[in-house]
Amino acid sequence: MKRGLMDRRNFIHAGTSAAGSLAALGAPGLTAMARPAPSRPKPLVIGHRGCSALRPEHTLASYAKAIEQGADFIEPDLVSTRDGALVARHENNIAQTTNVADHPEFASRRTTKLIDGEKVTGWFTEDFTLAELKTLRAVERLGAMRPESRSYDGQFQLLTLEEIADFAAAESAARGRTIGLIPEIKHSTYFAQIGLPQEQRFLDRVGASHYLSHAPVIVQSFEVANLKWLRPRIGAWQNIELLQLTVPMDVPPPDVKASGGTLTYAQMHTPKGLAEMRRYADWVSPVLQGIIPFGTPDGKPNGPLGKPTSLVRDAHAAGLKVSTWTFRPENMFLPSDFRGTGPQNGGDAVRQDAACVALIQRFIAAGIDSFFTDDPGLGRKAVDTFSA
Repeated sequence: MKRGLMDRRNFIHAGTSAAGSLAALGAPGLTAMARPAPSRPKPLVIGHRGCSALRPEHTLASYAKAIEQGADFIEPDLVSTRDGALVARHENNIAQTTNVADHPEFASRRTTKLIDGEKVTGWFTEDFTLAELKTLRAVERLGAMRPESRSYDGQFQLLTLEEIADFAAAESAARGRTIGLIPEIKHSTYFAQIGLPQEQRFLDRVGASHYLSHAPVIVQSFEVANLKWLRPRIGAWQNIELLQLTVPMDVPPPDVKASGGTLTYAQMHTPKGLAEMRRYADWVSPVLQGIIPFGTPDGKPNGPLGKPTSLVRDAHAAGLKVSTWTFRPENMFLPSDFRGTGPQNGGDAVRQDAACVALIQRFIAAGIDSFFTDDPGLGRKAVDTFSA
């Protein structure tokens, strides 16, 4: 079942501290004509739920593949269990991403809830203990569209934040490079309302983990209040940054809506809104169409790629770094002028690897500082072969 507008999956499915200010090179005394062109760091490649194009999302297999492919960061979306564990699932509804429906002992827990203002039916992490969730196994959510990933259905267990941090630490040690984590705190207002607030428990886990308290960590959310709450409380950890997820639409974040506020994501994208955002966040991350429009305003990729908006320039002027989400290689998720055609290349599930790389490079040229991708191997290639 589809979720609300603040869910990256809805925008992508409906059809879809490293980077910073530019640093001038050149020694004092050089004339303007002789000064080399400014340079900026390469954009960070973020493994969206790991390598979710090729492995079931949020599993060790998915994270391992993303790291192997060269991802700079891996992403665990965080939801709460009944006993307060933070586990990696894109939604608290696990009907589509686990084999819970095959467990008769949990049949009675299927229910309908109101989450972020929408009715959702399924099985929910907050109704299970961690031990119970460990009896389940992950499955591919996109089914026939991703047969390689689907071939791993039933093999991998659900993971806690601590387990993912330990795995990233082990991979970093083995590979000789630091792998960042970019957790998203999901449904913050909802979990707080049912007595399972996640932010303090996240900080508790940071304090108990050598890796989480030293490696690059970027905390993301579609909500605003939880990032503002975190801002003064992360001062002890210089490795942590905050990222505001947005969509280019005139709708409010879930917490703003719940409190009766009027702030919308579209207002947050204005120069005034971005300046206000910089008071509590280090990054802004709109959906792809907020950087370069294509398709319809709600994110459906039913059209050609347009021209860049002013969002990257305005965000950089406000002191924010810019990320975007999510690049996927299948025709279904690409602008019309990047899709394959004909009987062999025209199906929704057909991958267009070269076109996806070219699309990512258009966004790199627009000035982004990082990006989420379901296939970090393509993202790595796009970054490493990009030439301005």
